Amino acid sequence: MSERLPILRIGGNLLVSIQADLDDQTVMNLQEDLAEHVVRHGARGVIIDITAAEIVDSFVGRMLSTIASISRLLDAETVVVGMRPAVAITLVELGLSLGGVRTALNLEQGLAILAERSSAGPAAR
Repeated sequence: MSERLPILRIGGNLLVSIQADLDDQTVMNLQEDLAEHVVRHGARGVIIDITAAEIVDSFVGRMLSTIASISRLLDAETVVVGMRPAVAITLVELGLSLGGVRTALNLEQGLAILAERSSAGPAAR
């Protein structure tokens, strides 16, 4: 049975903290849940914290890119934070660039990226 990941609201942003390696169904649930939360809360940003994830396979990598695309269509920016060097290396080796996904080293920097977007106004969107 797959799990549903909690989605927290921080101001106008949503935060998902991934604390374990993900199975395919959990990632699919996350995609649907995040899209629903972005619309319901009018979120302007989505932060996906993968600090605890030791492995990101090609499916999860593609889904992160898909989540960012869906969020962008709903006028929210996605920032992935906490990527470990081994995960970055694996994504590059798999040929996944995560197009459209901003990255930051930690949650604080991810929130700063989203704050910049908010303060820049509609022209930055």
